[in-house]
Amino acid sequence: MPCDSRTARAAELLHVLGVAHCRDRRPAEPSGGERQRVASAVATANAPRVLPADEPAGELDAASGEDVFTALRRVSEELGATVLVVPHDPLVSGQVRRTVRIRDGRTSTETLRERGREGEEFTVLDRAGGLQLPRDHVERNGPRERVRLTG
Repeated sequence: MPCDSRTARAAELLHVLGVAHCRDRRPAEPSGGERQRVASAVATANAPRVLPADEPAGELDAASGEDVFTALRRVSEELGATVLVVPHDPLVSGQVRRTVRIRDGRTSTETLRERGREGEEFTVLDRAGGLQLPRDHVERNGPRERVRLTG
């Protein structure tokens, strides 16, 4: 890719991620949230289809964390990348449109939410026909060993 194209691509990504003003700063000068968004710009430079983000706001205050998630949503919407966030904080789930929970190495539930609305949780049926009920549902309602399906 020619130098002019790379420069234009870098400017585009910094703009999409809301950190174009950091273009000429040294690495230690931007805030933590700005550094995280610049890192996201670097990660999207080669137009990946999937962008993994392990705890992207883990070390940030709430406002900076919100800026990072807003930027990651823009990456998804404007650049077409799937952003895969691995959070350790359960509150992060409210920041994303789709949450997939993994329990015992298997996909157990999927929550889909519209922007600004509470999500709806679904049990996931795997390729082998197995499913895992949400733990809180089992603790609240059973079943304990067997399930009868009707319908």
